[in-house]
Amino acid sequence: MATAARNKKSARRRQLEAAINYPIDWLEERSGLIGGLRYFLFRKVPGDTGWWHTLGSATLTAFLVQALTGVILAMYYKPDPQNAYQSIQHITNDLTLGWLVRGMHKWGASVFIILMFFHMARVFLFGAYKYPRELNWIIGVTLLAVGMLEGFTGYLLPWDQTAYWATVVGINLNGTAPFLGPFLADFLRGGGEIGTETLARFYSMHMLLIPGLIFALIGLHLYLVIRLGVSSPPWSREAAGSDYDADEPATNGRSGLTQPAARSGWRRNGGDDV
Repeated sequence: MATAARNKKSARRRQLEAAINYPIDWLEERSGLIGGLRYFLFRKVPGDTGWWHTLGSATLTAFLVQALTGVILAMYYKPDPQNAYQSIQHITNDLTLGWLVRGMHKWGASVFIILMFFHMARVFLFGAYKYPRELNWIIGVTLLAVGMLEGFTGYLLPWDQTAYWATVVGINLNGTAPFLGPFLADFLRGGGEIGTETLARFYSMHMLLIPGLIFALIGLHLYLVIRLGVSSPPWSREAAGSDYDADEPATNGRSGLTQPAARSGWRRNGGDDV
């Protein structure tokens, strides 16, 4: 009697698992996304990684919070000089939890830049910008510049005195650049002075152009992290190339498509190039 009950329960469990796995299998068979997600989430990493290695994930989380709160704010913000400031006041004072969403977006911008600096400092101090990760370092530096440009374009949107005069200073600084400076200043202003055209351009860049570029760069950045793997800390024996065994694959936690760590580990230990 007990055996029959167990078999019956197992059959129900199998049916439930089959029902759950059916849409997953259907999607995997037609797209391969599940396998790609599994490869992204379940990867080998060096055993001596620590909290310093989470700064990149923290920076990504801060950007996603910025994107989410920015979408919510865009539903109520009015990008014209007559209504921009009033719409910000309406979001802050009248909407339910509007003050929280705006505060998260305002202060989250600073958190995003600070975390990006910390992440880049960790990469530099750990020597993770060296071969074969030079391209990923260049992409990270580009992300920092684009992220700061995102903050600059968003600073004008409240359209108060602080935002207006800070933007005047920023545009004038850009205008002093050699050769392209005057053209760049005219492009940012949208004319001879800061006004309706300036606010519209800053809003479009802040909401569409720059976030799209950041998403693309982050995607490329993550792809290279997956392909090349996570670097060991500089004090790691594995990173120093000690105890290298030519009979074992030296993945060093970098199980990428071409496994460059095996080649670099051989070179670090005095091996000859083939």
